[in-house]
Amino acid sequence: MSSVMGLLEERERAARQRVEALQAELREAEAAWERFMIARETVGLVLAESCGGNEVPPVVAAGEPSTRTDTAVPGSVVPVWRDGLEDSALAPDYRRLVDVLAGGSEPGGEAMDCRQLAVALGLEAVPAKVEGVRSKAKRLVARGWLAEEHPGMFSAVARRVSAP
Repeated sequence: MSSVMGLLEERERAARQRVEALQAELREAEAAWERFMIARETVGLVLAESCGGNEVPPVVAAGEPSTRTDTAVPGSVVPVWRDGLEDSALAPDYRRLVDVLAGGSEPGGEAMDCRQLAVALGLEAVPAKVEGVRSKAKRLVARGWLAEEHPGMFSAVARRVSAP
């Protein structure tokens, strides 16, 4: 007969393997999602260039409203940063991340890791929340809203901090 501790260790090992498999699947799904978002943005830029205008026409995904607004809603795509683009173009969660790192919150103004960011945003410093913050921060870095000078250390982009 197996010991209780042996059974618990076996179940813990099985749960850990399942979590690792799910995390790998999540990373793959996020990578695919990123590729689709980049493709959609690229198509929008190509269409804008072919139209001869400087303004990017709105690219609407199925099920989204076709009217363009100045403020983002939760679940909207993170736009690539460019001169004149305000923080209001970001969804609220992303805006809060940029705000914390830009100094709009107590801990702002210095580079922070994802655990520190999660705490500054009022989230528990548990792996699920920290990974969510990491995903958002990486997306903001890829789009030019934040900087990642050292792996895992995020900060506001200098050109944005000095802006009024």
